[in-house]
Amino acid sequence: MTDTPRPTSSAKLWGGRFSEATAASVEKFTASIHYDARLYRHDIAGSMAHARMLARQGLISDEECAAIIGGLEEIGREIAGNTFVFRPELEDIHMNIEKALTEKIGPAGEKLHTGRSRNDQVALDLRLYLRDEGKAVDTLLAAAQKGFVRLARRYLGTVMPGYTHLQRAQPVLLSHHLLAYFEMLDRDRGRMADCLERLCVMPLGAAALAGTGLPIDREFVARELGFSTITANSMDTVGDRDFALEFLFCCTVIQLHLSRLAEELVLWSSKEFEFVRIGDRYCTGSSIMPQKKNPDIPELIRGKAGRVTGSLMSLLMTVKGLPLTYNRDLQEDKEPIFDALDTVQASLSIMAELLDNLTFNTEKMQAATLGGFMTATDLADYLVRKNMPFRQAHGVVGRIVALCQQRGVELVDLKLDELRTFSKLIEADIYQVLSIAGSVNSRVSAGGTAEVRVAEALDRAEQQLGIS
Repeated sequence: MTDTPRPTSSAKLWGGRFSEATAASVEKFTASIHYDARLYRHDIAGSMAHARMLARQGLISDEECAAIIGGLEEIGREIAGNTFVFRPELEDIHMNIEKALTEKIGPAGEKLHTGRSRNDQVALDLRLYLRDEGKAVDTLLAAAQKGFVRLARRYLGTVMPGYTHLQRAQPVLLSHHLLAYFEMLDRDRGRMADCLERLCVMPLGAAALAGTGLPIDREFVARELGFSTITANSMDTVGDRDFALEFLFCCTVIQLHLSRLAEELVLWSSKEFEFVRIGDRYCTGSSIMPQKKNPDIPELIRGKAGRVTGSLMSLLMTVKGLPLTYNRDLQEDKEPIFDALDTVQASLSIMAELLDNLTFNTEKMQAATLGGFMTATDLADYLVRKNMPFRQAHGVVGRIVALCQQRGVELVDLKLDELRTFSKLIEADIYQVLSIAGSVNSRVSAGGTAEVRVAEALDRAEQQLGIS
């Protein structure tokens, strides 16, 4: 069945050129109001600043400006109070607000769009939205960082295995491991701050693509909206979504970092590790196995990494072949941005709660350091300090480990005369080197796992976050 042409609707603000009404199927397919309504605050803020500029430039009267701002404020209250009626045939948030404004205040509302296009208008709304949401993400990142710092302070001194290739490698402090995630999130905050710096340029005034011949003042609008500068090229302005791609990349890396932690929590809470207990309030059970306690929250955070990564890939593919300038394809930028933001913010929020509901099994962690020849590198370093070339020391220790494996013993179980058969450089002080505590506290290089270095790092983190 085909759509029956309808009379041209006066609701279409661009309908003057058309002799037929838009097909219902087209209206449904092209509408974005069901998701871009969340931009209403930013659309209204941008329109208010634009109206003030138009009045300042003499393009509208002060009375018209006051009517526009009053009408926009009323619309904002209606949307916030869920009394505003959105009209899908008006396509998007911009047209819905403009049409409602005109219906409220009359011809003055029709002057609001002077000197601008929906192309630069949506670019402004999205930049304003991401500026606010980027700051919100930073706040959530800081909250998660505090969770890591509190845990690191609580468990300072607890030793655990450090892993490479998921094999026991060298002993480290649990606090050192936790502060690794503090550092990851700190880089996430830095990336987001860098992104916001590039994002926070004012696009309004580029109009459809070529600027406008009307005497507008873009710098005034920028100041009104808290932007430090304006975009430099009108064609780039309306066709650009680099800022959105970069924002999505920042969100993706955040979610990947959370996913890595989630994977460790899944492993560590298993019977095979038993390194951590997750509070019952943050776990679920099985519908059939009464004994089960499942780490569903970390699993979901891990799973959502694919979702956020997919949002980035979606927008990358949307923009990859677009010629200058604006194309309707760019309407597809918002849903992946909104979904990624919602996912990252929810994941950060629940992870911060989860961190405060973890209890580490310090005895189990300590016991896990006693197997797997975890001080083998310390033995090699011991020989190096006695002037043996490292590659020779590596070979000597490898042969000692092979002997231990044959006997089913650890390095500390070998007698001194047995060790000396591999190298006469080995003396009685070797057993201090082979101890777990000795290994950990020997790692005094900057950024190392020695308790003195971890304590310094913890002090710096607490100072940075304002934790007393």
